Amino acid sequence: MKIKTLVYTLLIIGLVGFIGYRITKNSGAKGPKDKGKEEQPITVNGTVVKLQTFDNNLALSGSIEANEQVEIRSEVSGIVKTIYFQEGSNVAKGQVLLKVDDIELKAQLAQAKTKESLASENERRAKLLLQKEAISQEEYDVARADYQSAKAQSQLILAQIEKTTVRAPFSGKIGLRSISPGTYVTPALLVAKLVNSGQLKITFSIPEKYASQVNKNRIITFKVTGSDASYSAKIYAIEPEVEIATRTLKVRALADNKNGKLLPGTFADVQLPLDIIKDAVVIPTEAIIPVQDGKKVFIANKGMAKEVMVETATRTDASILVLSGLKAGDTVLTSGVMSLKDESPIVVKIK
Repeated sequence: MKIKTLVYTLLIIGLVGFIGYRITKNSGAKGPKDKGKEEQPITVNGTVVKLQTFDNNLALSGSIEANEQVEIRSEVSGIVKTIYFQEGSNVAKGQVLLKVDDIELKAQLAQAKTKESLASENERRAKLLLQKEAISQEEYDVARADYQSAKAQSQLILAQIEKTTVRAPFSGKIGLRSISPGTYVTPALLVAKLVNSGQLKITFSIPEKYASQVNKNRIITFKVTGSDASYSAKIYAIEPEVEIATRTLKVRALADNKNGKLLPGTFADVQLPLDIIKDAVVIPTEAIIPVQDGKKVFIANKGMAKEVMVETATRTDASILVLSGLKAGDTVLTSGVMSLKDESPIVVKIK
């Protein structure tokens, strides 16, 4: 019985030893091969950071507005007698645009003038009688008040007659009219729009962090959709407070438009020059990786990729300004960055 037990024990020990031997052999065969695969370096492109002077231009969207714009309406109600302007034509300041029939007002004026004349004569006579002490001061005051009231009534009707002639408040181009001769107009009826587009306002908003770098008389450049031409404008007004909802500051510039190529109401792609930065760190935009806490890049560090968090500012089509996180001499990786991890082995090709 003891012999049988001993035999079984030896067989079990031999089987366990054999299995352990095979496992060790297999591990030894696969280990170096698998390890080689994990450490296979990735070939990436990189660029060496160099300090340079950076023209800090901020790209913004703006809108183009007419320097002056108004809706032409009649201040009085009546029948349009004559229209003196052509649709889409240029008009001068003070030019007569239309005339409302004033025949009834002129009749009222004639009546008021008659009453004024009579009141004036009564006031003159009362004054003579007062000097002779034939009437009291109170009676003279009544006569004088009647004359002043009649005179004011005549002036009121004259003002109404003046309003029947509608004039251009400023020089500009008048648009399409919505009336014809014989139309009964009221102050609520739009006649046409008058626009002064010889100069245009460019309105845009900038992030609050750039507010201290913007001042009046700074020249901006802008482009409009459908044209490659570049235009310039001068900042002439800045909103005195930041909008709480958007955390932006509204700015307005003025541009010449004597040739009439720019139209009010269109969008503008604005380039706002900020302070010129010396010894700036500028890297290609493709090196930036957005993450939850901000932005990061990978740099080369002893044959490995190293993850670095950065703070950025102005961005152009090809590059971005880095405020912190990088220094001159760092090699920033610019390709394959989305597949990299911290401490990944790399082979860098400098471009």
